[in-house]
Amino acid sequence: MIVLARIVFNSAIRMVYPFLPVFSRSLGVDIKTLSSAVSLRSAAGALGPFLASVADSRSRKTGMLFGVLLFTIGVGVIAFKPTFPMFVLFLILSLVGNLVFVPAMQAYFGDWIPYRQRGLVMSLTEYGWSLSFLIGVPLIGFLIARYNWWSPFPFLTGLGVFFFLALFFILPGNSDTPTIKPNIFRNIKSILTHPPALAGIMIAILISCSNELVNLIFGVWLEDTFAVQISALAMASAVIGFAELGGEAIVSLIVDKLGKKRSVFFGISLNAIACLSLPLLSQNLIGAYLGLFFFYLTFEFTLVSSIPMMSELYPPARATMLSLNIAGMAVGRAVGAQMSPFLYEIGMAKFVLFSGLGLVILGSIVLDFFAILALKVIPHESVLADEQVRFP
Repeated sequence: MIVLARIVFNSAIRMVYPFLPVFSRSLGVDIKTLSSAVSLRSAAGALGPFLASVADSRSRKTGMLFGVLLFTIGVGVIAFKPTFPMFVLFLILSLVGNLVFVPAMQAYFGDWIPYRQRGLVMSLTEYGWSLSFLIGVPLIGFLIARYNWWSPFPFLTGLGVFFFLALFFILPGNSDTPTIKPNIFRNIKSILTHPPALAGIMIAILISCSNELVNLIFGVWLEDTFAVQISALAMASAVIGFAELGGEAIVSLIVDKLGKKRSVFFGISLNAIACLSLPLLSQNLIGAYLGLFFFYLTFEFTLVSSIPMMSELYPPARATMLSLNIAGMAVGRAVGAQMSPFLYEIGMAKFVLFSGLGLVILGSIVLDFFAILALKVIPHESVLADEQVRFP
């Protein structure tokens, strides 16, 4: 049920990008205005750790239901009144609802599933990310093409109500309330002063920044180098979707056997190698797609492998820790989004040693190197799996 819910939530969040022109025309605003609204959504994501703390102060079930409720209200306002102000409210509430739901859900599995088996369960829930791009977004596109721009929202609202009721009855009661109930600020302070937890957040920032450097510029580079059309860029999106699914599938098969920390190490290392291979493979468009596939596959493998590891870095405030992990990813992407065009433009201006793509790749590899250094602070697998470990 949680996997299905995540497909729906992520579809609503990810649909904004491919259908941005449709929403712009239908709402009577220009792309720049709509992009500003999307940026406001990202900024609102900063509320995630504060709202997600309800899963530590109350219960995991309360946190999940609160997230579903925020999401349902977000999509429901468009079904009720399809206007631009309501669309902005949808952008904010759908994202914040997801940012509340996901850490509570991950903390729930962290409480109930032994660490040695947790990688499989958590990687299965991440299928909701890739399948939203491969199944959910195309279905939303079909509804928009068949009816009108706001036609998906009544369906999404109905599904939100369904998941709220389903999880309310399926999940155990609030007996899973955490053992301590400090306030959010004390939780955050404790996490940021606990070296392994702080190292985990730094890894999230670094790998996300590294990924965003290439993520943001690769489409531009494809267009500049091969003069590709929109259909070719759409093909690149499909490649990314299948790479994400492949990364999640590999994690579910091997992460518990290989170990979470070791999996993250191999994932970061392979992602750096995939980065290095991009200029070599990208002599033609097919090679570029192949390089893109391995780059996103190794990143998704790294990211999904890190989630069960993060879930055990600070168990006393597990949901807050996991929400800070997500916030760290958002910070990394925001920094990477600023760095990537800057590095690319320097390279395109005939930088002495590197091309535009080459300089971006160098920056990505440097960030991966620092992520590996931060990984050294994370305790060994056997220490994390020891239920007798005490935390401040």
